[in-house]
Amino acid sequence: MAGMKAMVLNRTGDVSDNRLELRQRAVPKPEADQVLVKIHVCGVCRTDLHVVEGELPGITLPLIPGHQAVGTVVQVGHDVQDVREGDRVGLAWLQGTCNRCEFCTSGRENLCETARFTGYQIDGGYAEYAVLPGRFAYPIPPVFSNEEAAPLLCAGIIGYRALRLSGIKPGQRLGLYGFGASAHIAIQIARHWGCQVYVSSLKVEHQELARQLGAVWIGGATEMPPDKLHGSIIFAPAGELVPPALRALERGGTLALAGIHMSPIPSLDYDREVFGERVIRSVTANTRQDGLDLLCEAAAIPLKPHTVRFPLEQANRALQELKAGRFQGAAVLTM
Repeated sequence: MAGMKAMVLNRTGDVSDNRLELRQRAVPKPEADQVLVKIHVCGVCRTDLHVVEGELPGITLPLIPGHQAVGTVVQVGHDVQDVREGDRVGLAWLQGTCNRCEFCTSGRENLCETARFTGYQIDGGYAEYAVLPGRFAYPIPPVFSNEEAAPLLCAGIIGYRALRLSGIKPGQRLGLYGFGASAHIAIQIARHWGCQVYVSSLKVEHQELARQLGAVWIGGATEMPPDKLHGSIIFAPAGELVPPALRALERGGTLALAGIHMSPIPSLDYDREVFGERVIRSVTANTRQDGLDLLCEAAAIPLKPHTVRFPLEQANRALQELKAGRFQGAAVLTM
């Protein structure tokens, strides 16, 4: 097989410096437990931004970023049983666990200390081909186009896990802080559950999308909502949002922190922000079951992600516009 085009990160730094370079790479060969996927689209995630700018530890360089890819299986390793050539599959963040530790054996593989992640320690989807273990290849429901499916594979899965960890129940009041790719999917699920959704966001464009998707209240980043919230999620990587988000919670409410990276959290006032059995809970990666459950529920609703296209060669521009918050919904790279 001839070579492939890929956007490669050789050195981390500010995305304004166009850190990704278009390169010709050999098409990877699948091992016995892997499949080779011809990629059609790959979502652009805020985690990709943290990787490129060197905000996460232990990045493997050189690296092909990207962990929201949708493509067609073109080759299958001889030990793979449940995936066939021609299947349309998704490649997501989690790509390997030990299967032996206390976390893996108790349904919490997302906490495995030797977990491996796509587009971070393993080459990802900013390329024309990628390999991944067959057991981590998600079947894509036919109701979604490639472009619609891509954001579901991280923005969707993490938003779904964050909703679960926030403890929100049908009919309750949910707060969302930051309204990017993940939040614009989470609001659709929450609305499907019958929740009232309150959105805090800096960007006027993001506020407008929240309004279109059914938010009952929209305010500035730290503005206090008019009602106490039963659960909230902070999607923005801004630690300064934690105190006001806790103050906005009803007694017994949970605040889920959905980002993989966050700026420092200021000191908290116990009486105003914590007392009353308020809970702060981080969201760490996801399990495969989270992904399967999200895709099933997303197809049943069905969710309609808002996407903005960029060709693969413009991955740097997509990351720059993501950082500046210049588009609504989620960006996807097309091959």
